Amino acid sequence: MVVLLSWRVRFAFLVLNWAACSAQSITVNVPLTAPTRAPTLSRSLISFSLEQDRWVDWIGQGTQNPFFFNTLNNLKILAGEPARIRIGADSEDHTNFNPSVQFSESVFPAISTTVPYPEATNNVVGNNYYHLASLLPSGTQVTWGVNFGQFNLTAAFLEATAISNAFTSSALKNAGITLEAIEIGNEADLYTSNGARNSSFNIQQYVSQWTTFATNVTAAANKIFGSNVPLQGAAFAGSSHSASGFSPQGIFQNGILSSSAGSQLKVISQHHYSGSFCSGSNGILQDLMTKSSIRGNLTSYNPDIAAVQQKGLTYVLGETNSYACHGAPGVSNTAGAALWGLDYALFASQLGITRLFFHQGIGYKYNFIQPATLTRSTLDGSQLSEPLAPHIQPLYYAAIIAAEAIGPSGNTRAVELTLSDAQVSGYAFFEGSKLARAVLVNLQAFTSGTRGSVHLTLSESGTGALPTSISIKRLSIPTANATAGVTWGAQTYDTPDGKISGTLSTQTVPFSQGVDLHDTEAVLLTFH
Repeated sequence: MVVLLSWRVRFAFLVLNWAACSAQSITVNVPLTAPTRAPTLSRSLISFSLEQDRWVDWIGQGTQNPFFFNTLNNLKILAGEPARIRIGADSEDHTNFNPSVQFSESVFPAISTTVPYPEATNNVVGNNYYHLASLLPSGTQVTWGVNFGQFNLTAAFLEATAISNAFTSSALKNAGITLEAIEIGNEADLYTSNGARNSSFNIQQYVSQWTTFATNVTAAANKIFGSNVPLQGAAFAGSSHSASGFSPQGIFQNGILSSSAGSQLKVISQHHYSGSFCSGSNGILQDLMTKSSIRGNLTSYNPDIAAVQQKGLTYVLGETNSYACHGAPGVSNTAGAALWGLDYALFASQLGITRLFFHQGIGYKYNFIQPATLTRSTLDGSQLSEPLAPHIQPLYYAAIIAAEAIGPSGNTRAVELTLSDAQVSGYAFFEGSKLARAVLVNLQAFTSGTRGSVHLTLSESGTGALPTSISIKRLSIPTANATAGVTWGAQTYDTPDGKISGTLSTQTVPFSQGVDLHDTEAVLLTFH
């Protein structure tokens, strides 16, 4: 009798424990045809902003860097279009031109535990520096920044001339590399705090000075190209969201489009980070991955996006990532950040953000790609016992999944799905108007213990052919704070050459069966 009672107690405990850990179930309603609000997505939705000072290390000094090329080419294979490249950022305003320099000569400040790989304080470049763009994958479109911060009109003119000469050369034409735009200055709203302008510098002065620079830059570029060269403008670190401060509304209010040079402004860029590690603290992984935080971070830019679209211009996040000052250790470099990046980019597409340029630099913690051999730790600057070869970081999988979900057609639309779960997000993808795929992301950070999951019951709405089955491809992540061991469909890109390795593994089940989605996991569903 005692034994029987003990067994019953143990059985009851197991039942209760199973109930607590078993998957909850939510219904995912998937439209069979694209809603009218579903935007067409750029095939290069996730693109890259590169810190200008180490451009030569990224691309290769006269000889192609095969690792960087392969990681970019992977995305081109999936999406049919390479990621676009913006070369600029902080060192954009510390770059000067000297034709006697072969590639670049840079001066860097002392390292710190917070910023182990700081930006150059002085970066001098020559003509070949710009010609290296011929080593990018064919079809790549490049935005290049010129110096506005040092208020040296000659420097900006010479850089624009060298950029234009490079992109009209036979080498770049034959390689299929084009100049998308020239950007004049980086984060001018911070000039009063970094010493580039005095404390009275305001949006009116910015527009006046920018117009003067733009007039000279376009005079050089237009003459060489024989046509008007597009400009990318604003590139502010933040936004006042009003006409009285640094914002798209502010530059429009002050007539930036009214000049001849201003009429060449085609892209408005703003910069956004989800947090800051500049003081050496802050940065909690679950905070970064929280669904409501991702949405709150981005929807604050709705007024700016609307103002840009009203002018018929393209709106991009020209520099973005997780935590400013190159990322937070144990957060930006982890597998959990891959789920953040994926949801962040796909949700941004729903707001009218055409493209996101995730910022990258040699040794930065938040990189998708580490393209060069490192001798110091990216986390604290300490000397490594052995050099660290080029490698991807988990965030790279966000770009891979987005590229695969969008695909190569050029006619893919997407809509966010309404899900009654605080940490699960989803997006349906349509080829034209027909349902084709879906991405589902569980942003609940799993670090140890029993891993939770949610069962997604699929239902349909609208007219169109009802899928009978789904193929499931999983982003498998050991733990949210893991920095390696991530696989996509059982395959990995964490290889010595950056190319995919392993045997693809997917699962096909009836549509009516739905799918289980584990904490800290993403899946791509293909409808059949």
